[in-house]
Amino acid sequence: MADITRRLGWRHLRGAPTAHIRHHRDGELVHDGPGLSFWFRALTAALSEVPVDDRELAMTFHARTSDFQDVTVQATVTYRISDPALAAARLDFSVDPDTGVWRGSPLEQLGTLLTETAQQHALDVLARTSLSSALVDGVAAVRERVAAGLGGEPRLPATGIEVVAVRVMAVRPEPEVERALRTPAREQIQQEADKATYERRAVAVERERAIAENELASQIELARREEQLVEQRGTNSRREAEEHAAADAVRAEAEAARTVKLAEAEATRSVRLARAEAEGARETGEARAQAQAAWLRVHAEVDVAILNALTGTRLAENLPRIDSVVISPDVLTGLLAKLGGGEPA
Repeated sequence: MADITRRLGWRHLRGAPTAHIRHHRDGELVHDGPGLSFWFRALTAALSEVPVDDRELAMTFHARTSDFQDVTVQATVTYRISDPALAAARLDFSVDPDTGVWRGSPLEQLGTLLTETAQQHALDVLARTSLSSALVDGVAAVRERVAAGLGGEPRLPATGIEVVAVRVMAVRPEPEVERALRTPAREQIQQEADKATYERRAVAVERERAIAENELASQIELARREEQLVEQRGTNSRREAEEHAAADAVRAEAEAARTVKLAEAEATRSVRLARAEAEGARETGEARAQAQAAWLRVHAEVDVAILNALTGTRLAENLPRIDSVVISPDVLTGLLAKLGGGEPA
């Protein structure tokens, strides 16, 4: 939309670089070009503004395939006005000199023209295509046919319109048909998912089995090593017992030898002691015999009275202690008589 301002009965128009302005005054073309800026009088001016930038036209329409299935086509046509003078002559691009707004709807007319033309060619190609083919190759086929149809449409160049590009986003069936078509694929995907799940479970079971086998092998190896350990411990214990027994035997032999040697030494000592005791006893006996003989010889030579006195003395030595002795006159008389060597009276 052109920018128009008022100054003292005059108007000033300032256009955009993407808008082609045509200014007629009294039937003559005064200004013609994009991005113009000029003064004019509203009563004598006829203004047209033709956009020359690329514009996107989105369209959605229904079509029917060869197997009588309804589909929805979503497409976008990019176009531009290559000949603004021709477009301004064929379509109403005039603007209000006071507001700068189009008096008509030229872009809607262009959109209708392009949409109907594209729809015509899309319907033509889809009417000879089955639903399955349309869903698989319909996008490319419709795009090529619509691009070729718009390029060969004589009315578009006559209006100054140039088609830049054609894009077809989707060719979709009705929701019920789409769900029905999705079902086999979903079932296939579900089957593949189930298969993957089963394979994953099988792999998990196989791994668990391998783990269990490894654990069992580890337990068997551990038990075998424990058995070897027990055997080794038994062997060590047996060796230790044998060594202890051998040490005890050596110790017993040494103790026995020591005992034998001690016994022999004790026996030798006892024999020697017995011999010494026997020799001493013999010598003692001989000494006693000699002493007894000498004693007898001495006593044989001594008087009887002396012997009696000695006998009394010995007797007194061997008698128990006597605190008091009572001697009667008769005993005293006899003793005194014996001591005097006489007979009692």
